[in-house]
Amino acid sequence: MGGVLGAGVAFGRVLRRLREATGLTQEQLGFEADLRRTYISILELGQQQPSLTTILKLAHALKCPEGKMLDQVVLELKQTAKPSSPTASNAAS
Repeated sequence: MGGVLGAGVAFGRVLRRLREATGLTQEQLGFEADLRRTYISILELGQQQPSLTTILKLAHALKCPEGKMLDQVVLELKQTAKPSSPTASNAAS
């Protein structure tokens, strides 16, 4: 992917990890958070960014402190934003 990962994609990756760690399906998480399963899927794929209300609902349903969830998103962004090696970018030229 090379460049900076979008916040929506980073959130989606964190959401999927947290959901899988709790053993919930997308449908179960949607039920617990009062959201549609299809919306959970869209979020996990990074196709949309959640509202603050949605983040709060998801964190509550996952029994995860909101701050911890967002900290994990920031970490995901930092890990994927590391500059690629000069050799790799020169090879592409």
